[in-house]
Amino acid sequence: MNIYVGNLDYKVDGNDLKDVFEDYGSVTDSKVITDKMSGRSKGFGFVTMDDSTAAEKAINELNGATYENREMVVNVAREKRQSTNNSRY
Repeated sequence: MNIYVGNLDYKVDGNDLKDVFEDYGSVTDSKVITDKMSGRSKGFGFVTMDDSTAAEKAINELNGATYENREMVVNVAREKRQSTNNSRY
């Protein structure tokens, strides 16, 4: 299951997310999204867990939990929507 994790402190990285979520089960992937130009965190990321029961427990317990002095937003990730705008700008 792919999990969205938002409202992260900008110093949090993928390894930090993995450490937090591994308390609930096996993490197959974790990443924090960064700005392509600056390389700075955008304050959100994604965690993938194969066990849906463990993932649901992590979502329920971590949504609203404080990590690095920020209240995390944790929920099931939605599919990325395709842009209908063909413009690059």
